[in-house]
Amino acid sequence: MSAHAVTSTPPAAAAVRLLMSGNEAVARAVWEAGTRVAAAYPGTPSTEILECLATYPDLYTEWSVNEKVSLEVAFGAAMAGSRSFCAMKHVGLNVASDALMTMTLTGVSGGLVIAVADDVGLSSSQNEQDSRYWGRFAHVPVLEPADSQEAHDMTLAAFELSERFEVPVILRMTTRICHVKGVVRTGERSAHSAAGFTRDVGRWVMVPSAAGRRLPLMFERERRLRAESEVSPLNFAEPGSDRRVGFITSGPTYMHVRESFPEAPVFKLGLSFPLPFDSLRRFAAGCERVVVVEEVEPLIETELQAQGIAVTGKQILPLSGELSPQVLRPAIARLLGEPVPADTTAAPLKVFPRPPTMCVACPHLGVYYTLSQLRNVTISGDIGCYTLGFGEPWNALDACISMGASMGMALGLDKGRGENEKDRKIVAVIGDSTFLHMGMQGLLDIVYNQGNVTVLLLDNRAVGMTGGQDNPGSGRDIHGNEAPRVDFVRLVQALGVRDERVHLVNAYELPVLLKTLREETKIPEPSVIITSQPCVLIPDYHALKPYTVIDERCTGCGNCIDVGCPAIHVTRRDRVTKASGREVDLAFVRIESAACTGCGLCLKPCAPDAIVHVDTLAMPIKVVRKTTVPVQNA
Repeated sequence: MSAHAVTSTPPAAAAVRLLMSGNEAVARAVWEAGTRVAAAYPGTPSTEILECLATYPDLYTEWSVNEKVSLEVAFGAAMAGSRSFCAMKHVGLNVASDALMTMTLTGVSGGLVIAVADDVGLSSSQNEQDSRYWGRFAHVPVLEPADSQEAHDMTLAAFELSERFEVPVILRMTTRICHVKGVVRTGERSAHSAAGFTRDVGRWVMVPSAAGRRLPLMFERERRLRAESEVSPLNFAEPGSDRRVGFITSGPTYMHVRESFPEAPVFKLGLSFPLPFDSLRRFAAGCERVVVVEEVEPLIETELQAQGIAVTGKQILPLSGELSPQVLRPAIARLLGEPVPADTTAAPLKVFPRPPTMCVACPHLGVYYTLSQLRNVTISGDIGCYTLGFGEPWNALDACISMGASMGMALGLDKGRGENEKDRKIVAVIGDSTFLHMGMQGLLDIVYNQGNVTVLLLDNRAVGMTGGQDNPGSGRDIHGNEAPRVDFVRLVQALGVRDERVHLVNAYELPVLLKTLREETKIPEPSVIITSQPCVLIPDYHALKPYTVIDERCTGCGNCIDVGCPAIHVTRRDRVTKASGREVDLAFVRIESAACTGCGLCLKPCAPDAIVHVDTLAMPIKVVRKTTVPVQNA
């Protein structure tokens, strides 16, 4: 979490140089621009933008239930003449696209900037989508910063461009820009009063006849934006002495190109859509070869080739991942027929493999341990920490596509099953924030179409995967203030699930959970099991006395390992031969009491009762509601 997200110090004065990540720099510029409304749904790598903004005064911020709503909130403010902002990760714009594709026709009154963070390299995403396509698709300008200072400056420029052309502007970020820090020169907040909403049904009411009249205006706006790109200071050419290869690039790849080829001519695109074709044609004419360096798709390359400009790009560069100097230098050497430079990167350290896993005492641990005990079951999963249930030791997840898709996939698995699967059980797993984001409609569809699906709704009162942000299921808003909390039992009942098919279960009570799962998967109708325990990383979680293992009692059965808790470690392994002649593997364990929070998940499967409470607390932490600072027990 960024420094801004955990402090509430007053904003710095004008012309101050601060060390900021790209996310922090965008947040600062949004505040400086006089923005009145900012909304987002958390998603790595964009999350910290709204967390930072929430610490600034004089503007409204919110965690929206999903990205579509966040864009609609921002658009409503822009309709009222206020400057507004929303942020999301790349896949979030897919969710918000329905609104985007129409507001490009209406345009905006106040400035509207949409920050979209692409996860180049798949650090924490299910795909490597290139959001620059949305600019072309929606006919809206796209700005691409290369570092934190540009993230700040281009955000300010985006608001100005948005208001001048009455159009939403996409600020395309990437993981590297979002999270890498650099020195940023900041300014003060400017005053921008809301002009107020002007009633104009021909503009704001997009019935087909009105939309048809707005289409020519959209294309005329794009023509003017293309002329703007030819003169915009955001697009510029840098001369170079080595003209064998010139580079056209945008965003963080500009930094990689400059580092790799300091003597080469470079055309840097800050306003990357619409492209300045005339300027790029003149640049290309002054170079022997031109290489387009862009992450991920050959978007600029394709557009330039369509204009008859001779460029290369993805013929020599990869279609995925970051285009670092270690990638660029060998590719250009091969293009020029030169010796490929030796790899100067340090050899990776040989470290013990550490696969991703859930936290100690995570309430999802017991859920997936229990699911692993079921037989003849297909489990449809969703996006969140609980996606890790696919791996060892649980192996209890069979499919995961996109946010909220567990519901629809489960219904499809049910309706599409063959005769050989008629007795197979279908279970859908979804988290609380994901359910509120995009899962409710799927459950409604299951109920309406009478699907034979058992839904596990994992209520941990937070958006756990992105850092524990709040949502309508947490009972707090973005500032940590008390807010109405959704009653999931009543909600799923309202969606049509029969009262007797709705169960609220303690996520740590594994025998109860197993019994409920076995019973509900036998019932040929929709059912919902809500597991309730807070995420261990949020203030609602209360740590208890930790456990330890009595070595003399441990038989090496290894049942506790199957829970998957990171606090349990194997100390030694053995193999014995039973009287029947069968060989059995044994795994003797210990519990890191300093990490254990006393959830008790490991007690249930321990056959020899070798797990007991420690006499004294190693980490006597007790978290109290509405407090962000741990309080030590006396």
